[in-house]
Amino acid sequence: MSKYTSFPEPSEDHNPFQDPSVTQHSSSDYPTLDLYNPFDNKPPPPYQATPPTLPPTAPPTLPPQTLPTRTTPTEPRNYGSYSTQQSAVNATTADLLKKQEELERKAKELERRERELDSQSRSTGASSQKNWPPLPSFCPVGPCFYHDINVEISQSFQRIVTNVYYFWMGTACTLAFNVLSCLALFCVDTDKGVDFGLAILWILLFTPCSFVCWYRPVYKAFRSDSSFNFFVFFFIFFVQVVLYVLMTIGIPGWGFSGWIVSLAALKKSTGVGVIMLLNALVFTAQAAMGVVLLKKVHSLYRQTGASFQKAQAEFTTGVLSNDAVRQAAVNATATAAQGAFTGAH
Repeated sequence: MSKYTSFPEPSEDHNPFQDPSVTQHSSSDYPTLDLYNPFDNKPPPPYQATPPTLPPTAPPTLPPQTLPTRTTPTEPRNYGSYSTQQSAVNATTADLLKKQEELERKAKELERRERELDSQSRSTGASSQKNWPPLPSFCPVGPCFYHDINVEISQSFQRIVTNVYYFWMGTACTLAFNVLSCLALFCVDTDKGVDFGLAILWILLFTPCSFVCWYRPVYKAFRSDSSFNFFVFFFIFFVQVVLYVLMTIGIPGWGFSGWIVSLAALKKSTGVGVIMLLNALVFTAQAAMGVVLLKKVHSLYRQTGASFQKAQAEFTTGVLSNDAVRQAAVNATATAAQGAFTGAH
């Protein structure tokens, strides 16, 4: 059987790896055995070197300017418990509220500075459109003053000036109530016609005079920090408070519905007496409020740095810079010199 096959007999101790067909093709020129089949009679194929493998090409990179930006926040996300997230939200809200308060404070400061600049421009002679008293367009008399607390008065003094303005309005309303009380008394007692006439005189006299003589000075004092206007207000408003005390007392024949006149009216008519007693209560409240406002304005006057020396300097400067006053002084001097010259001849 050995002559038909190339396999050795089983009894022979033969190493299959020493077979000539194997050793013939065991050269290092063949990298693998799967290229040759020992059972066919064909010679092995010639050796072909495997082409070197190129390294894998890296994917094309985008230029730095075209790289997509990161849309997620830089801060690490909080994936903790609900209480931790809630505390973070509260901290953020508190920070936003603090920034909002700071912005509002800066806005108020800018508004205050604008008002101060506007007030200074007005005090130096800049013209403004007059708006007080607010008369209708068909009235032949126009407004006499420019009045705007929110624009001309700094924010720290707006409240006290507003209170003084309301006090002046209360004064006008109290004097109008006094006219009605005296009219009611005149209706039950015709001998009280003098009181009714004086009540009309007081409302026509005190209402405009109080506005010009003590409200406008305190308005201008807080507007331009004027020491002279402060002293004018203190002097005239003190006289106003004394008049309120006299109105509260109610001396007969003076045209005031005070306590004395009101108690006397109760004997003649209960209704008229009650009306006059209410008027006396209003006079009392006005007198007390006047004392309180006088003390508040005096305390703020100390904070503004005003003084009597500054008031004297303002008065001197104002008098010397007033053309009408200087012309009157020149005319008086000329008249006196002419009279002396005429008398000498």
